[in-house]
Amino acid sequence: MLNLKTSLLAGVLAAFAAVASSSGALAQGKPTIGIAMPTKSSARWIDDGNNIVKVLKERGYGADLQYAEDDIPNQLSQVENMVTKGVKVLVIAAIDGTTLSDVLKQAKASGITVIAYDRLIRDTPNVDYYATFDNYQVGVLQAQSIEQGLGLKEGKGPFNIELFGGSPDDNNAYFFYTGGIGVLNPYVDSGKLVVC
Repeated sequence: MLNLKTSLLAGVLAAFAAVASSSGALAQGKPTIGIAMPTKSSARWIDDGNNIVKVLKERGYGADLQYAEDDIPNQLSQVENMVTKGVKVLVIAAIDGTTLSDVLKQAKASGITVIAYDRLIRDTPNVDYYATFDNYQVGVLQAQSIEQGLGLKEGKGPFNIELFGGSPDDNNAYFFYTGGIGVLNPYVDSGKLVVC
């Protein structure tokens, strides 16, 4: 998982570098970057937020890191405040990627670059970059670990399995599920996995 996190952070930094190189003022002014994370209840989001801040500060940029505690109105308010404060770039790991359209329109009107971080922000043309994992491949890897752990390739089974599809408001969940079910379906069809 560390390699995937490193790749995701590298994607954000690549998008940020593209923004910086296309805007002389951004590179010269060393502005503040707004970072909107969904929650502190997961070490993953805490680590991601802290790592982004660390890299930005090492490069001389300011950072405004906010956690919304999985509360959609709270995240919306935090992003609105970052726009009002005049950040030059927003990095947003959206709780619900469909609820930010209006504030991102304001951000675009203010010349703010928006990077959707790990979770696609939908229903708006005002996202400039999307940095994420190969979510389909994540689902494949998850399913392959089940395949290996149960010895399915060696013909073991049958095993009962309960499948979870993830949150319907998380665009990544669809890719995880599709990647995983592609690996597991042959075992369901053969009766080695029985869906409960």
